[in-house]
Amino acid sequence: MPTKLPSLVILGRPNVGKSTLFNRLTGTRRSIVTDEPGITRDRIYGQAHWRGRTFEVVDTGGIVPGDKALIPREIFRQAKVAIENAGLLVLVVDSQAGLVPLDAEMAQMLRSTGKPFVVAANKTDTLRQEVQAAVFHELGATVYPISSEHGTGIDDLLDAAIHTLAARETPDVVPVESVEVAIMGRPNVGKSTLLNLLAGEERSIVSPEAGTTRDSVDTETVHDGKLYRFVDTAGMRKKGKTKLVAEKLSVVMARRSLERADVALLVIDAEHGVTQGDATIGTYAEQSGRSVIIVMNKWDLAVEAARQARDKAAADMLKKKVPDKRNAIEGFDKDRLLRDYEKMVRDKLKFLSYAPIIFMSAKTGERAERLYPLIEKVAAARRKKIPTPELNRWLAGVDLSRGTTPKARPVKIFYMTQAKASPPTFVLFSNQKTALHFSYERFLENQLRASFDFTGTPVRFVQRLRQRPPREKHEKRQPRGAR
Repeated sequence: MPTKLPSLVILGRPNVGKSTLFNRLTGTRRSIVTDEPGITRDRIYGQAHWRGRTFEVVDTGGIVPGDKALIPREIFRQAKVAIENAGLLVLVVDSQAGLVPLDAEMAQMLRSTGKPFVVAANKTDTLRQEVQAAVFHELGATVYPISSEHGTGIDDLLDAAIHTLAARETPDVVPVESVEVAIMGRPNVGKSTLLNLLAGEERSIVSPEAGTTRDSVDTETVHDGKLYRFVDTAGMRKKGKTKLVAEKLSVVMARRSLERADVALLVIDAEHGVTQGDATIGTYAEQSGRSVIIVMNKWDLAVEAARQARDKAAADMLKKKVPDKRNAIEGFDKDRLLRDYEKMVRDKLKFLSYAPIIFMSAKTGERAERLYPLIEKVAAARRKKIPTPELNRWLAGVDLSRGTTPKARPVKIFYMTQAKASPPTFVLFSNQKTALHFSYERFLENQLRASFDFTGTPVRFVQRLRQRPPREKHEKRQPRGAR
């Protein structure tokens, strides 16, 4: 069972440099950093390593206590959840702006939690600013003048962190192999709701406003004794529609998150069906070699819309006294609707023919119990390694002539081996220098999938010309006709 690391939580009003500090402590660029206020909205999780110790770092959105707008209110609630699980609170303030009333209000709020907290006086880039940072002692906590951008003073802050967190640190924390899952999709298709359902808590802000998630939000959770790390990525728009710098960075971060994932959950709004945007995101996942599960979310709304359409059609027929020759007013067939939807998805996402489809509602939890077993099945298929002898016994039983077009040169595959997993990649040693025709490769893939379970994962082939062994130097060439 994975062991919980002690947690340092970064808090502060908007645009004081919290995300820059998070990136500095974790050695990553996981949080988006721009001059636009309010960029970080969810909790972003990472790990810091210092003097042989490891602890969790949590970046929160810019807090404005008392703000009644939906998004700031949700940010404040997200931060309060992070505070409850924290071992140390770091209040980030702006040395260049000086002490402002909102800093004092936040410090009072943090003191009331009873948790240990310190003040990080950020943007302290000069000796004069370091002297001015002394004003923050009024907040009733130890002040550490730092520059997150340049790294000044970070060592002292880290030393204080490991000293405070030492009592909460579990000495036998052992790295556990996890399944990395990226939650992909267009804005407002329910990605954050799905993450909250899978994690069993609200870690991503859920709002009717499209594009609420801007960072890629990491969430670790344990299910049936196994560790899963979910990444709720920002909704991916077309390039021309990303106006803010933060939104453009969000798309870049989403693609980076996809690159470090094992499995991608392609979330689609079932009520609206498969759009070109969904297909584009699916293409990113397929080309990156990620395993894919297609999640048709909001299935409850799609079913209700279909039911209402059927009832309206039936009512119109009765009103107009039209003969019901096609049994249009028979009982509503939910199973048939599901089959029709699945056919529609397959038709529009032909390049993801290997990806399983799950119809569910992240909001109500309908059919959600099928998702975790499916993720595990797909992750196992991705890691599968077939021994070379078994692979070549299978190859000997395949009629390779069936995959060759009549006019094409017959392909002879002498043997094959699996070069790697994640995704499964096979090297074919054949009699051709040129690459296999795509139709022949597809035939071979279909035959392979029929014998081995590669559910949800792409299969790659690499072709090599079989090299004949070189002649020995003392071996003489036999004249023609010699026996």
